[in-house]
Amino acid sequence: MRFSGSTRSRPRDGAIRLFLTLAGEDHPKACTGRRLVSRGVAKAVDRADRLVPAPIVLDPFAPEPLVPADAATAVRGGLLVVDCSWNRLSERGRFPGAEGGSRGIRRRLPLLIATNPQHYGRPAQLNTVEAFAAALAVLGRSADAERLLAGFRGSEEFLRVNRERLREYAAAPTPAALLAAERTLFGGEAPP
Repeated sequence: MRFSGSTRSRPRDGAIRLFLTLAGEDHPKACTGRRLVSRGVAKAVDRADRLVPAPIVLDPFAPEPLVPADAATAVRGGLLVVDCSWNRLSERGRFPGAEGGSRGIRRRLPLLIATNPQHYGRPAQLNTVEAFAAALAVLGRSADAERLLAGFRGSEEFLRVNRERLREYAAAPTPAALLAAERTLFGGEAPP
């Protein structure tokens, strides 16, 4: 799964393009986003509003969850993750770029358990590669998610720990059905 083409062209094979805005808040050696860019799997961009068509922006504070029905939008515009520190995000109280100016379609990932070394076992505190893989799995691209995770610490564990959740989320036909699955799987725990 390699990044293909410019930001304006749609991938020919129906692949979902991966975009990344690097906030530069994490330690460079621990930054999975930088590794994705260096491998040519994701493309670094400075702002979502420069991407045409608009991507789906994975925003942990977005009210609406990503659902399988978003797949066509993701194929058209791609997925954008802002690689930033969870510690600074909680201090900041908002998502970078959420204050306006972005044309992206904001969606939050459904609740999943992180297996990365920094946040192991914590709900919703995924690193960048886990976030992209989770989004791909929810959108029905499990094989792409597995390929993307290859070579990252905790990657096999991420899919194993979240297998049932990802299967339930990928089968949810609507945001309401996904929210119901989330409540069932997490015992009524509200999203972060």
